[in-house]
Amino acid sequence: MITDPNYKQQATEVSVVTQNKLQSKALVLTQGSLEAYLQAIHSIPMLSAEEEKELAIRQHESGDLEAARQLIMSHLRFVAHIARNYKGYGLPLADLIQEGNVGLMKAVKRFDPTFGVRLVSFAVHWIKAEIHEYVLRNWRIVKVATTKAQRKLFFNLRSAKKRLGWMNKEEVQVIADELNVDPKEVLRMEQRLSAHDAAFDAPTADDDDNGSAPVYYLEDLSVADPATQIADEDWEQQQNNSLHQAMSKLDDRSQDILKSRWLSDTKATLHELAAKYGVSAERIRQLEANAMNKMKTAIAV
Repeated sequence: MITDPNYKQQATEVSVVTQNKLQSKALVLTQGSLEAYLQAIHSIPMLSAEEEKELAIRQHESGDLEAARQLIMSHLRFVAHIARNYKGYGLPLADLIQEGNVGLMKAVKRFDPTFGVRLVSFAVHWIKAEIHEYVLRNWRIVKVATTKAQRKLFFNLRSAKKRLGWMNKEEVQVIADELNVDPKEVLRMEQRLSAHDAAFDAPTADDDDNGSAPVYYLEDLSVADPATQIADEDWEQQQNNSLHQAMSKLDDRSQDILKSRWLSDTKATLHELAAKYGVSAERIRQLEANAMNKMKTAIAV
């Protein structure tokens, strides 16, 4: 057991320095090209079983960042090797490697040397898990695999198919039995893998089929529909004719009250019309209400 009272302080200082060195090394690698990165990680020497165990004990028992750095750096080439197997999904290899490196770091953090296995055997699960999540998030705009069975099919259906083209019933059943999933899930995943994302806006080139883009199936509200426009004009004309006919059926005083109260630019008040006709304002209000009711009845007919 370490009894030095300054041990914790010294360990902290070493951890900070080591972390800075690790970040500087990663920065140098990420600023170069992918080829330069691959050359750099392949120049890092591999660890022997004894060296790996010693570093794993230091990292597991005391959280030694320098030990963790050496374990990670010596296995970066293994991550790149795994990431190459996922190039067929059309995603950048650099991004696949980056996600795999995240899985490697998680594996190093959780690795227990008492398991009796090499780090590479333990880390492969974490590396693939991170790459799988990245592929599922970015392969399509809409997720194609959410359940456990769908994930299994997504990463195994291509290799399980014996030929190109749609599978027949027997082939579907064979793959379903091999992957231990329902045949309906196999057919559903095959349809999803055969589909493709479509751009909402089609290209503007003359030789492109613009009519295939989803945007061209939407109604253009900025342009009036001729049929709707004609119907609106016809309805407005009918309303105007009905309004004029209903107004002509009123007596002169009622017409003047409605025009002064509703159709004039300078609308008259009840008191002004009361003074004009020598009646009370309440009487003008009654005449206005009666005239409005008559017009509503005439227009509704």
